[in-house]
Amino acid sequence: MTARTATPRTARAINDRIALDLLTAQGPLTAAALRELTGLSRPSVADLLARLGDDGLVTVVGEAGEERRGPKARLYGLVADRAHVAAFDVRTTSVAFAVADLAGRTVARRTLPVPPGGADPGRHMVPAVLGALDDAVSAAGVPAVHTAVVGAPGLADPASGALRPSHSLPGWHGDLVTALRARLEGPLVLENEVNLAGIAEHRVGAAAGRDTFVLLWLGHGIGAAVVLDGALRRGASGGAGEIGFLPVPGTGGLPSADDCDSGFHALVGSAAVCDLARRHGLDVPDGDDAPAAEAAVRAAVDGTGPGEAAAFLDGLAGRVALGVAGVASVLDPGCVVLGGEIGRAGGTALAGLVARGLARLSPLDTEVRPATVTGSPVLGGGLLTALDAARDDLFGPAIPH
Repeated sequence: MTARTATPRTARAINDRIALDLLTAQGPLTAAALRELTGLSRPSVADLLARLGDDGLVTVVGEAGEERRGPKARLYGLVADRAHVAAFDVRTTSVAFAVADLAGRTVARRTLPVPPGGADPGRHMVPAVLGALDDAVSAAGVPAVHTAVVGAPGLADPASGALRPSHSLPGWHGDLVTALRARLEGPLVLENEVNLAGIAEHRVGAAAGRDTFVLLWLGHGIGAAVVLDGALRRGASGGAGEIGFLPVPGTGGLPSADDCDSGFHALVGSAAVCDLARRHGLDVPDGDDAPAAEAAVRAAVDGTGPGEAAAFLDGLAGRVALGVAGVASVLDPGCVVLGGEIGRAGGTALAGLVARGLARLSPLDTEVRPATVTGSPVLGGGLLTALDAARDDLFGPAIPH
């Protein structure tokens, strides 16, 4: 990373951003280290540090540890509490959020279940989430949230940034987004939750180092995050990755414009996975939701409990391979990551079986990997996205590499 030639004002902005990115990525640095990394002169680095100090973005955090005669060199670090960001994972059954400082350190985290029953849970959920956020940031000593990213199981319009109306989403999702937007100092970004998980896997997970891949989310619902040439692709209407609607054999019918129950969803959604496990004699927890399907797959992988675990995994892998073959034939991503509760529970065992089935269906060389991001990949991707937006606002536009 080197400084660039431009007008004096533009050059200062570019050099400031380069220095801030270095301090973010590497931690505290001396002025000498910044000179070496940026190629700037001693006076330029001194002016840069003075500017960033006046802006409240950089401060002296200590001294260099090397032993030498004379005064030790000062260490300059990012003022991490200059701003805070938040990420929200808004489901139909729960709302989770995390708050992080400008350096990416998580300082608060909460999960609120949506009460079962009741005609209007949103009447209670919106104030409950706002109250929990206020309590969390107050306890962490955070004065305000600068930027937030909300991940939701719907389509975010790429043009307007709004959540597109859907019969499958409760109305309070939109009410919560509106209420959060009014509380922020900076922007609120709305994104499909599977796309956020894909961002996390791309930056710090199974797809790190790859420019092109697809994350296949296997949970209560089915979705995909498409990353091509290093960029997340949302499609013309935000619907790229709505793979639950993919027509596939074995469902007994075809999906419709407003119902994916006879599409790929019918084969690998959590209800279908639970049914398949029960038909193979496996113990499945009550319910047909993602946790029940996750438990069934995990037990099969571990080889615990009665039933035909191997046959169940083979059957599930064959179903997943059908959808992956469709993705591969259109996008040729070279790599598919299996995420969501079911994909993560299946791990390398399920990924290996899917790869074997895929090789029989597709002539394209497509690697299949299990997701590796720990914790909540939706919140992880949300925080990464929020930090990018907040840093662009506070540091200036990012420098293309």
